[in-house]
Amino acid sequence: QVQLVESGGGLVQPGGSLRLSCAASGRTFSRYAMGWFRQAAEKEREFVAGVSWSGTNTYYADSVKGRFTISGDNAKNTWYLQMNSLKPEDTAAYYCALDAKYTWRIRTTTREYDYWGQGTQVTVSS
Repeated sequence: QVQLVESGGGLVQPGGSLRLSCAASGRTFSRYAMGWFRQAAEKEREFVAGVSWSGTNTYYADSVKGRFTISGDNAKNTWYLQMNSLKPEDTAAYYCALDAKYTWRIRTTTREYDYWGQGTQVTVSS
């Protein structure tokens, strides 16, 4: 099993920044991808960003492209989502997830990810 624990959420003003962290423990995989998803109240969970285990492949939702950056530190088994220029519409619970079947494509649907964290709330409001 894999345990994923998110942290770093909170309340931030529009235009501000936050960095989310996702710490992984348990079973290890030689090839995988990490994804960040978010779910706003009364909405479906949606893909935000993903990164391959090597860090060489990243993919972003159009809504966050140019504002968010996903990265990872394999030595620490921790992945990050740097969020800049935050907007009220970014308000949501953010989840990290692991795709243990990754080959070459960053997957963007929830059913394609095998392990999930419990989420961390991000609220963008003045």
